[in-house]
Amino acid sequence: MPLLEVERVYKEYLTNGAAVSALRDISFRAEAGEWIAIVGRSGCGKSTLLHLCGAMDFPTRGAVKLDGQPTSGLTDSQLTRIRREKVGFIFQSFQLLHTLSAVENVELPLLLARRPNARPTALERLRWVGLEALAHRLPHQLSGGEQQRVAIARALVHGPSLLLADEPTGNLDNATAGIVLDLLGRTAAELGVLVLMATHSLESTDAADRVIRLRDGTLESIHAASPRPA
Repeated sequence: MPLLEVERVYKEYLTNGAAVSALRDISFRAEAGEWIAIVGRSGCGKSTLLHLCGAMDFPTRGAVKLDGQPTSGLTDSQLTRIRREKVGFIFQSFQLLHTLSAVENVELPLLLARRPNARPTALERLRWVGLEALAHRLPHQLSGGEQQRVAIARALVHGPSLLLADEPTGNLDNATAGIVLDLLGRTAAELGVLVLMATHSLESTDAADRVIRLRDGTLESIHAASPRPA
């Protein structure tokens, strides 16, 4: 069974009493350990699709299924558990808490979920992204690339099966973006996590397994990305 199934999904919003279509008839399936890039111009529906896949929003028509369960049919407690246990999210703007150190930011999801061994688990995930030595620095003491790596560690610390990345390299230079893309590749290959990355950067898609191209809320194409370098 695919980890994620998107079946004939439509998403509409009411604006001034009129229905505005954000997504129309989107379908695809994705497996654990796969890295999929969702590309298209601003406003084409990339972020909307990520939110639907992560059970943070729900389709107007059609179905999104995680581990075979339609997200629209889940109770509030079930949705909270899925978001807390199965989904990680990283953003273009990092969204770290500026009064907390790197390790405190990473361990926060574990503390909120009352998981044991929060601090050693957070340190291990910082080690995985290469930042254990900077664990006690505040976000303003880190570069943009380092902040994004902390955000990746935070998104993965609870062991999710799905990682959603919304323009994760948008605020980074090319060299730093390459480091972040390498971590996303390792997330899929080493941790077996399904990575969905929304991006407008065609260069970022080359490292992915597949590319989903959206245009004005519709599915333009799904194809394999360029082969990864050896």
